[in-house]
Amino acid sequence: MASAQKSNPGNYFEDFHVGMDIVHATPQTLTEGDIALYRAMAGNRFAQYSSAEFAKAAGLPGLAIDPLHAFHVVFGKSVPDISLNAVANLGYADGRFFLPVMPGDTLNTVSKVIGIKENSNGKTGVVWVRTTGTNQRAEPVMSFVRWVMVNKYEMDNPAPEAVVPDLPAAVPASELSGFPDMKTWDMALSGSPYTYDDYAVGEKINHVDGMTVEEAEHQIATRLYQNTAKVHFDAHGQKDSRFGKRLIYGGVVISIARSLAFNGLANAGQILAINAGSHVSPLFAGDTIYAWSEVLDKATLSDTCGALRLRLVAVKDQDPGAFAYKGDDGKYAGGVLLDFDYWAAIPRR
Repeated sequence: MASAQKSNPGNYFEDFHVGMDIVHATPQTLTEGDIALYRAMAGNRFAQYSSAEFAKAAGLPGLAIDPLHAFHVVFGKSVPDISLNAVANLGYADGRFFLPVMPGDTLNTVSKVIGIKENSNGKTGVVWVRTTGTNQRAEPVMSFVRWVMVNKYEMDNPAPEAVVPDLPAAVPASELSGFPDMKTWDMALSGSPYTYDDYAVGEKINHVDGMTVEEAEHQIATRLYQNTAKVHFDAHGQKDSRFGKRLIYGGVVISIARSLAFNGLANAGQILAINAGSHVSPLFAGDTIYAWSEVLDKATLSDTCGALRLRLVAVKDQDPGAFAYKGDDGKYAGGVLLDFDYWAAIPRR
């Protein structure tokens, strides 16, 4: 007798509808071991995520989970329900970090579908979701919108009414939260003498260093977040895909690029908000990531803390000092991997 399918094949485009609420399995408790492994995978050197003593002096409760690390965990929980059958994760917007995530905290994830639109090819569609991560006390620690291109199950299935959400271009500086008291900040230990006052809007920073990503590394990093997307793991299944091989999870690119940004932005390690993000082109094992940043805006948050709005651009296999971005036609230059717009806390003098 044939048994009913008990495994989860993932949702296809037809399975989503606006207003749909999804509770994602499984909760994940983060530990200092996770911090060490994240550091090993991404090369994170920011002082407040390396030293418990520095973190406490800088206004955090202790050695916290890097906000991007927590973001990847919350994101990873949503993959089996949102993007298991995805073609690509397209972008992010309106991401907000509310509370620090500490070792011993357990993260839970829920999502609400806020938009849906079938593509003209009739084979795929775009789904927008707002995903919220909460801790064991049911306190929201973060919220973000992402949109993903998902395969249809049957091309002939009728298209739903299109709903495209209206998203802010950036999180307003007046709504930033979660920033610490940065009164005690040891510049020698942080690795840079530059504070809020030393950066100018329009300034571009070459982060100089590069990091080559290997196959085993990106798989371990992605498994750390329990992200199950097939395109990152199943070499056999990807042989017949567009690229013929596994893709590296875009979150690996974000984390490595931001870790590289330490060289030039060492005091701006704490992300407060994600304004926008686009994965411009794919990365594969053996490619080398470089990064550069541009200061888009500045905001005073308190007597001791300011915020820089930064555009982080990751490129592969090229000099980041060329500041490759977009051409006169508005299209991204060759080799651009990531366009990531975020607010980061930084001490004031």
